[in-house]
Amino acid sequence: MKKRGLLFVLFSSLVLLLSGCSSIAVFDPKGPAARTLSSTILFSIAVMIGILLVVYVLFIVILSKYRAKNSKDDYIPPHEEGNKWLEVIWITIPIIIVTVLSVVTVKSTISVENVPKGYENQKPLVIYAASSNWKWHFSYPEEGIETVNYLNIPTHRPIELRLYSFGPITSFWVPQLAGQKYAMSDMINKLNLVADVPGSYLGRNTNFSGEGSAHMEFETLAMSSEQFTEWVDEVKTTAPALDEEKFTSLLATAHVGRESFSTNHLSFSPAPGDHADHMYHTDMENGNVEHQENKEEHPTPPTSPEETEFDSVPNVDPNEPLPQSPAEDSSGDIEHTDHTNHEGH
Repeated sequence: MKKRGLLFVLFSSLVLLLSGCSSIAVFDPKGPAARTLSSTILFSIAVMIGILLVVYVLFIVILSKYRAKNSKDDYIPPHEEGNKWLEVIWITIPIIIVTVLSVVTVKSTISVENVPKGYENQKPLVIYAASSNWKWHFSYPEEGIETVNYLNIPTHRPIELRLYSFGPITSFWVPQLAGQKYAMSDMINKLNLVADVPGSYLGRNTNFSGEGSAHMEFETLAMSSEQFTEWVDEVKTTAPALDEEKFTSLLATAHVGRESFSTNHLSFSPAPGDHADHMYHTDMENGNVEHQENKEEHPTPPTSPEETEFDSVPNVDPNEPLPQSPAEDSSGDIEHTDHTNHEGH
């Protein structure tokens, strides 16, 4: 009876804990990318629960079967050499588990990095998402508008978010639509997503980037294409224009509410280049790949050795006689070579 009561309590506790999972946004996906990630997480949890159940069952069996018993004091347990097949099994099973989890994770990661299946032939809506202390700026280059702290997107259309930051590293995450990705200064990270269900979804900065990072939340509103077009037209006709002075003021202000502008900052404050364009410069003619940042930090040394500023060794005239040491001087006088002509080197 005690065992049954304990099992009932454990089962009831598990049901109570799982009943709260409905409020976890990552397990309520509204897009193909988020659905892939949610399935991967649930699969990993199922594998881990299976491993824990096997471990706990073996733990209980071993405690029950090999527990200490009353026996003679002179009892000596038999010497066990072990079983090589059991050792092979104990090594093989973890390898299989890690391999399965790795394959599933890699496949899902590749899937969410690309445009979701079924939307490859559609033109994506490009949106620049830039973070600053402590807000989000969303620029729509095709529509020529900009929003602050809220993001509107059409459903059933691929969205290409180009992430970067005007300050410290932040992390862009809308758990019901896609996975998280970093926004960093002086480079672009791309995030593909599709919302196939209209609704309001909470997005946030999941990276600790300072005192106001916990308040960097924004609403992502997915709507039909017709509603999205109407909203764009409304912003163009009713919202004020965004000039450089206003944008500079926005960057300097710590906390602002939701704002809309009929123009965007990309014209006077363009976004940085892509990650690949920023990191490397390819010389197609010579086949050389150079790091752009190092080109300025490490200038090409002059071809003439006389012009090399790092050359601390003075140039020696091959026709000048070498100074003699005291031992070689037959007259016993020590010759002192005048090096004043080399002080300028």
